[in-house]
Amino acid sequence: MALESLDVSPNLDTQIRIWAEELGFSALGVSDANLSESAPFLQEWLLKGWHGDMEFMSRHAQLRQEPSALFPSVKRVISVRMDYWPQNAAPAETVLADRETGYIARYALGRDYHRTMRRRLQILADRITEQVGPFRYRAFVDSAPVMEKPLAQSAGLGWIGKHTNLIDPVHGSWFFLGELYTDLPLPISPPSHDHCGTCQRCASACPTGALDTPYQLDARKCIAYLTIEHKSAIPEELRGAVGNRVFGCDDCQLVCPHNRDAPDGEDLFHARHGLDAPLLTALFAWTDKEFDYYTRGSAIRRLGYERWMRNVAVALGNSKPSTNKIEALSKRLGTISDMVDEHIVWAMEKQRAGLSVEDGTL
Repeated sequence: MALESLDVSPNLDTQIRIWAEELGFSALGVSDANLSESAPFLQEWLLKGWHGDMEFMSRHAQLRQEPSALFPSVKRVISVRMDYWPQNAAPAETVLADRETGYIARYALGRDYHRTMRRRLQILADRITEQVGPFRYRAFVDSAPVMEKPLAQSAGLGWIGKHTNLIDPVHGSWFFLGELYTDLPLPISPPSHDHCGTCQRCASACPTGALDTPYQLDARKCIAYLTIEHKSAIPEELRGAVGNRVFGCDDCQLVCPHNRDAPDGEDLFHARHGLDAPLLTALFAWTDKEFDYYTRGSAIRRLGYERWMRNVAVALGNSKPSTNKIEALSKRLGTISDMVDEHIVWAMEKQRAGLSVEDGTL
């Protein structure tokens, strides 16, 4: 259907924002589909190889840089935010400081956001259709090569901070993003502008130096990448820095001053199954069936049992040394995979070294 035939009334933009709020989105903005300013930064990042083994980033680079290559009808991009900070969870800093517990990124403590946001974006599109008639659109929530953060910044939802996450001056950065690529000629929102200033807290807090270059992330050093996206062995020189983080890392966001008064996410994203502060020994005792049960409907599920046990083994190696942990690690040797065994052996050696220091034999 031609744009001219659509009933795009002057107040449609306001109505869309009302619908978005009713659907649980904390903010909505509209941008054009021009990413010419962001594309060179993506190319530079890829040329450095900082995407690690995330081959999908380079394989679909053109589709990321040119929204029209992904969706030829695109004229505007509707970007939305959804808050997820779980106020019911144990304090993140407390969990990180307790070497006996495993730390899971706060976004993954509750239900997986992908289906929820995608479903609500579809409802939003349906309501727009009822208002203007059939129009062309596609909804995305991490489901296609979309440069969601530059688009969201252009739509006024926040600026891309030095830790490469989107920041809103009031809501901070504890939110998910989703998009509707559309052919509707909607008015464009004022873009957001950088307010990081001279602050370097995120870079200083990063355990591995992955943020040493402001506004660029070296994913190869990022603990979130290493514990989630990375499919093989975690480099030995970085295992100590992983600490007790078994799924993701929030350190750069935890120190951001804009996150001091982050709003609570809806109950859907609140912590389940005690995963906000789980004992590492309990996590390492999970069978593959228990992993499936406790991660059902969770973003953790995509990790798979093998990589989950890899991560927990590393965290156990970094925990307070004890003979019981060495025994628990030993019992798992040869039961999962050679890759997991490598991390178990490393963890056992680190545990033994810690015990030697404690009893004075080292």
